[in-house]
Amino acid sequence: MRSRHLVAGLVAALISAPLPAQTVKAGILAWQKADYAAAVAIWRPLAQRGDPDAEFNLGQAYRLGRGVPIDLPMAKIWFQKAADAGHLDAETTLGLLLFENGDHVAGLKWLRRAADQGEPRALLVYGTALYNGDGVSQDRVLGYAYVSRAATQGLAPAKDTLAQLDSLMPEADRRKAMLLAQATNRAAASAPQTAAKPVKPAHARTEPKRLHETAPMKVAETKAAAPVQTATAPTGAIRGSWRIQLGAFSQRSAAEALYRRLSGKSALAGRSALYVPVGSMTRLQVGPFESRSAAAAACATLGTACFAVPAR
Repeated sequence: MRSRHLVAGLVAALISAPLPAQTVKAGILAWQKADYAAAVAIWRPLAQRGDPDAEFNLGQAYRLGRGVPIDLPMAKIWFQKAADAGHLDAETTLGLLLFENGDHVAGLKWLRRAADQGEPRALLVYGTALYNGDGVSQDRVLGYAYVSRAATQGLAPAKDTLAQLDSLMPEADRRKAMLLAQATNRAAASAPQTAAKPVKPAHARTEPKRLHETAPMKVAETKAAAPVQTATAPTGAIRGSWRIQLGAFSQRSAAEALYRRLSGKSALAGRSALYVPVGSMTRLQVGPFESRSAAAAACATLGTACFAVPAR
């Protein structure tokens, strides 16, 4: 009888004992299986204990509305925590989020930190801000150098922006900028390398690309965008209140060229292209879609970065 009590006591102790702590990687695996709620449940206690990867991933979940409702202020809080700990992706994403929402000064502070570590998206946006004098003192040579460093890493929007700058800057200034970029790259290559983190933040295959990743950044000399124009929609076009945004371009012709390249995709059948002017930029949007999830699903099939936006 006593042995039965002993066994029962062991079972009770095992049931009440805490489970082994989950890891950030376990959350990533759940995220990649589209089990977003499970991923969030794994990351939240880790983030609350100050793990920067978990903080960043939880911020992404709130930004994208996966496993939790979309909550940009909460996303910002978690990105801020991770960025304060020196998390490069968090610095970049927080900077882009702030910049996108009009807080250029705060956004550029984080983007400069990330750019100084060679992050290509940060190099592109901070370099374009330097070229334009947007939120920072204007320095076109240094701005060109930043953008060229992003382009040499293969970032397509940086290559497009660099091509625009090539048509605007004198050759002598471009040479100065390239020498500056090369010197900076050499210095970065010779600097001591920190050990790589064993676990990378979560980026599921279905996740939209980060902010600004699809669009060449605007430059000061470009002309104002034309009024919104919509391509003719096929008869019986689908109704809905969502669109996908495929980029924002300083030249409308670039937006039109991208739409021509993608217009034959089955995911865009029955939809129309809209060219939306925003300052001197033209945003390429395609819609309508019945829901945000339908728009996101279309993005996942196009083979290019895009994200769902509500029709306005």
